[in-house]
Amino acid sequence: MTPGVKAAQRHGVAHTLHAYRHDNASTSYGLEAAEALQLPPERVFKTLVVSLDGSQLAVALVPVCDQLHMKSLARALGARKAAMADAESAQRATGYVLGGVSPLGQKKRLPMVIDRSAQAFDTIFVSAGRRGLEIELSPQDLASVTGAGFEALRR
Repeated sequence: MTPGVKAAQRHGVAHTLHAYRHDNASTSYGLEAAEALQLPPERVFKTLVVSLDGSQLAVALVPVCDQLHMKSLARALGARKAAMADAESAQRATGYVLGGVSPLGQKKRLPMVIDRSAQAFDTIFVSAGRRGLEIELSPQDLASVTGAGFEALRR
């Protein structure tokens, strides 16, 4: 059981786990999950770790079919600039490997923003903390557990 799943359980969040066979040759973990679970990609959210103003890490969740609009994220978190964090920093801060970064159960609690499109769904899918495992839960529960807000973040 991953720290992400344990966090959902600890907070009493209703959730469902969905496992699929991960293909090591896959180049897009999120789209792979959507395809394997036969889900619309708009309901599957990728967890992206970013650097704000070159000094602070934060997390953004956007649908796997979209790109993160860095200026919107920076504005939402009161920063001047946002850029993708390097892999080593992201893995060290979250405790997860790339492609399996869950917004739940991270080693360090980072500021987090979820694209507001998530609010259109009763449930969304995010990584449960390892490649090949997604957790389905309500976007409101995810925001409550992580302290995240909702903002327009997609391109």
